[in-house]
Amino acid sequence: MDRTVRLTVDDGIAEVTLDRPHRLNAINDALLADFAETLRMVNGDERVGAIILSGAGRAFCAGDDLKEFGAQVGSEAATRAYIESIQEITRLLMLNDKPVIGAIHGWAVGGGFEWVLNCDFAIMAEDTRCFFPEIALGVFVTGGVTRLLPQLVGLQKAKELVLFGERIGAEEALALGIAWRVVPQDRLTAEARTVARRLLALPTLARRNAKTVFNRAAYLPLAEAMALETEATVEGFLDPDTSARIAEAIG
Repeated sequence: MDRTVRLTVDDGIAEVTLDRPHRLNAINDALLADFAETLRMVNGDERVGAIILSGAGRAFCAGDDLKEFGAQVGSEAATRAYIESIQEITRLLMLNDKPVIGAIHGWAVGGGFEWVLNCDFAIMAEDTRCFFPEIALGVFVTGGVTRLLPQLVGLQKAKELVLFGERIGAEEALALGIAWRVVPQDRLTAEARTVARRLLALPTLARRNAKTVFNRAAYLPLAEAMALETEATVEGFLDPDTSARIAEAIG
């Protein structure tokens, strides 16, 4: 079976690329499994000092693959396992000691937008567009969004983005503090690599401690927030109204 996540490691930089371009890197079981396996491998690799996260093709990640929704709601246990696998990606991105640089382009939707928030430094191409479609479909956000987004943009703006699914571009994301930098598409990879090399030039122990301590100190209630998200998302996935809305959305 073809892998849905590519990994290259060179000079201490791990480049992790979501690789379902025919589906705009939409999230399914295979991608989650490959992504988690790759991140565990990278997090445990002493050669790696920084991670670059990107998406192949025309988008970073189009969110949950709605065409596979039926397979995710067979039972509460199956649904809970699927949601927990999504939450595990956030833990692997945020609760490690290696800084994660997002090289984001095209659509960053739903879970893809969540992973943008999980990056330590999110660099966006000028064509980036982000939004949360979950509430309109009857489900809920994961990825620590309820803790991370209000801290970045304020509580009211966070509610607006999640409840109304407002779409924002790269420049607005930069103004809100969601993006760290915005660059032309053709400079995105080079910029991410430049930042990674700057990070690698720092003393190893200090760099690792900075990632670990900043994230744990800034987001101490993150685990509690994610537990609440999980319950709300499982409930939403299992609601018959959600199935009807998703069936309508995919035509």
